[in-house]
Amino acid sequence: MASEGYGFVEFVSHASAERILNTYNGSMMPQTDQAFRLNWASFGMGERRMEGSDLSIFVGDLASDVTDHLLQETFKARYPSVKGARVVTDTLTGRSKGYGFVRFGDDAEKARAMTEMNGVYCSTRPMRISVATPKKAMNQQQQYNPKGYGSAAQDSSSDSDPNNTTVFVGGLDPNVKDQDLRQIFGQYGELVSVKIPVGKGCGFVQFVNRAAAEDAIQKLHGSLIGQQTVRLSWGRSPANRQPAHYGGWNQMQPDPSQWNQGYYIYGQGYQGYGYAGPFQDGSAYGYNSYPAYGHYPQQVS
Repeated sequence: MASEGYGFVEFVSHASAERILNTYNGSMMPQTDQAFRLNWASFGMGERRMEGSDLSIFVGDLASDVTDHLLQETFKARYPSVKGARVVTDTLTGRSKGYGFVRFGDDAEKARAMTEMNGVYCSTRPMRISVATPKKAMNQQQQYNPKGYGSAAQDSSSDSDPNNTTVFVGGLDPNVKDQDLRQIFGQYGELVSVKIPVGKGCGFVQFVNRAAAEDAIQKLHGSLIGQQTVRLSWGRSPANRQPAHYGGWNQMQPDPSQWNQGYYIYGQGYQGYGYAGPFQDGSAYGYNSYPAYGHYPQQVS
């Protein structure tokens, strides 16, 4: 049976585990060309997740060279309670997806980091900070269907399908036209098609090759198009499209998950979190991103 690429080590004391984590995280494994990626495990091993409080934050717009260790040290230099960090990578290519999560041991330091670290450089790019949404809350959001798109969940294969070249563009300014998206996304590679369903606040951009689509997602996610900040993710792969008619043309059916959930990760210590969008004052809007995304409500279990 092939290894799944991760494991768990349980220590007698928390102090011993913390010392090992701080010493070996980011260092090279013996007789390999891979570095250790260490984080606190959850639900039964290591440090248990604190009840009633989410002590993780989402970090977006990460440069491609940012590692778990660099992300952790960037925050730990200012906030001693930082317990771990993870950069999310593509399961097939191993390349960074441009975002990650940082876990804190102190709620006050987490709150400070939300404001103090937004726009701070990690490697060559300024970070975008937001709260990390508990997975349970995200699942609840998926059950709510404000746009009447149906209850179909996002096909998880779309993200890892090497043949999928379609980018979903959420939170789209209603004044943005097909040609506007074509001009912006065309800078990253040759396009097959661009579609904006009438009145849906979203669009789909299909590239000729996946590498160009990946580059566009990493570079344009969280950017301003028109007067709104867009949220990008993978659309359905061609093999899994569900036809839906929008203004006379056929296109894949937008998924509720692409509106109300973000990206889930399944690594140890972070399997309960998804992307909630860059941080703003909670009194100004709900949860899920910049002011343009104020209609995505915060739901914390």
